[in-house]
Amino acid sequence: MTHAHITTWVVALILFVVAIVLQSKGHEKTKTLHMLLRLFYVFIIATGAWILHSMSSFPFLYIIKVIVGIWVIGTMEMILVRTAKGKNTNILWLQFFVAFVVALYLGFKLPFGFSFFS
Repeated sequence: MTHAHITTWVVALILFVVAIVLQSKGHEKTKTLHMLLRLFYVFIIATGAWILHSMSSFPFLYIIKVIVGIWVIGTMEMILVRTAKGKNTNILWLQFFVAFVVALYLGFKLPFGFSFFS
């Protein structure tokens, strides 16, 4: 299930970048892409919940990773919405990068993930 979770957030990141690029060019298919990205948010949360459910206990750092992961999804959504409205997104981009790096670090550092940092 870990591979499905990683695949969903990689696809969501690609969709996010494409949506930002299309939105900056004023393309008309941005709303459709944004809705597809929202579907992938649901997939990310569902696969993450499945991984968490398969564990025998919930260590504190996994709960922190869930919160940071939801923070990443929230900032992605807020960036897209505020960009569409023409509002400033500098603070949201900073939050996105910080939360994404923390989520990646926790995901790869914790025992249930891959052992890149061990």
